[in-house]
Amino acid sequence: MPVTSVSEKLSVSSQPSVEDIRSLRANGFKTLINNRPDGEEPGQPGTEAEAQEAKHCNLSYAFIPVTGATITEADVRAFQRAIDESEGPVFAHCKTGTRSLNLYVIGEVLDGRLRADQVMDFGRERGFDT
Repeated sequence: MPVTSVSEKLSVSSQPSVEDIRSLRANGFKTLINNRPDGEEPGQPGTEAEAQEAKHCNLSYAFIPVTGATITEADVRAFQRAIDESEGPVFAHCKTGTRSLNLYVIGEVLDGRLRADQVMDFGRERGFDT
């Protein structure tokens, strides 16, 4: 499972397996954020399974499901809060990692740390075509 570092505190990835979740704590992560709506695709673990595994692995867990077309400022702020409240590195995922990255960059734009015309380059530098 490829993991992309987005900031000092945040990394994003595609859908992890339950086995991948088990390795997060050993790799230094303290929080798991699931940005993928339940039932989006057959066979995905879903929030219940992820939350149980996160608890078992002593990871904080946040479920902030979004679709690309329906991301709201409230979603962005919830994502930022989950990162801010984490006691260490955060692993966020959706199906491909793009929505998780988008939540981050939208927050950076809203808060004036990134200009809208910098978003595409920010994504490309991290291997995304946001």
